[in-house]
Amino acid sequence: VRKIRSVMAELCSAIRSALVDERCTAQESLRRAVEILEDLGAAAAALPEPVGGGLAPWQIRKVSSYIDAQLSRSIRNEELAALVRLNTSHFGRAFRTSFGQPPHDYVIRRRIERAQGLMLSTDAPLSDIALDCGLADQSHLTRLFRRFAGESPRAWRRARIRGPAEV
Repeated sequence: VRKIRSVMAELCSAIRSALVDERCTAQESLRRAVEILEDLGAAAAALPEPVGGGLAPWQIRKVSSYIDAQLSRSIRNEELAALVRLNTSHFGRAFRTSFGQPPHDYVIRRRIERAQGLMLSTDAPLSDIALDCGLADQSHLTRLFRRFAGESPRAWRRARIRGPAEV
């Protein structure tokens, strides 16, 4: 915030000297810039301190890499906890703090994201994509996909493969 303020002060000084001819317009712009900076400063001061209790950076990298590599099969919380040397209940709380959601929800979201990537990059049937992403079947993919994307996988795929002019 301090750096932003000093940069803005320099910019304001330059604007003030450059716009001597349109003094009223320049003063109004500077007044608005000062208000924005004050709002930024107040917002930064109001932010709570980061909450401790999450996973360490090396644990976050290890867990997310492992999840991405193992999406095609079942992933249990016990495996993830053992991977980063924590007990299961502590791991669940720390994961939620670090990722903002429980491990199961994160895994499902990553599976849906992988499915989206496969839908755009291959012509594979949705049933094959579902299996490649670790889901039971196409019905399972469709149910979860609707929850996360708001539409069916088929409609989502069609809308993105065809350009807006073709629809």
